[in-house]
Amino acid sequence: MSNDCIDVPAGKLAAVVTSLEMLSRPALRPEYAGRGWHLRHVQQPDLLWFRDLFRRVGHDWLWFSRLHISDSALASIVHHPAVSVYSLQIGGRDEGLLELDFREPDTCELSFFGVTQDLIGTGAGRWLMNRAIEIAWSRPIRRFWVHTCTCDHPSAMPFYIRSGFTAFRRHVEITNDPRVDGTLPRGDAAHIPIV
Repeated sequence: MSNDCIDVPAGKLAAVVTSLEMLSRPALRPEYAGRGWHLRHVQQPDLLWFRDLFRRVGHDWLWFSRLHISDSALASIVHHPAVSVYSLQIGGRDEGLLELDFREPDTCELSFFGVTQDLIGTGAGRWLMNRAIEIAWSRPIRRFWVHTCTCDHPSAMPFYIRSGFTAFRRHVEITNDPRVDGTLPRGDAAHIPIV
């Protein structure tokens, strides 16, 4: 085995995490119109609602960070006045999640971004990203950034780059597999084997 390889213990996940940033507002990409999408600003989101949408958007990509923290820890984030939570609604149902974190001066982090499985490939992601860019750059920021990882949708990285982000950092993250510790069902993210 090469010296560059590190064994990942059973029950753990290893992911390559890439951080991307935009340092000025880009031109918005063309988007589909007339699909009945609506952006809803959810002030002081109910924690059960937030976790349900978080789970529905992220289960195939092993989003788990907000599922195993306490209610008080989650509330301290999503109820913070410098954190904005939005949902993409269609037909009155929440089908996309957008969380923007302005807690760091001159900066906005795109903390969570995604749509439910049925909206992938419909243009809803591009529509939601355009709203994210508009909201982020409506504030006096100098930097808008996001991170993605190899557990995410395979089109996530190219999507962020097409949206105007540029990669600036890469690292490896090793964590407990949330399907092994019971945070997520064992059948989630079937494309990533459980070891």
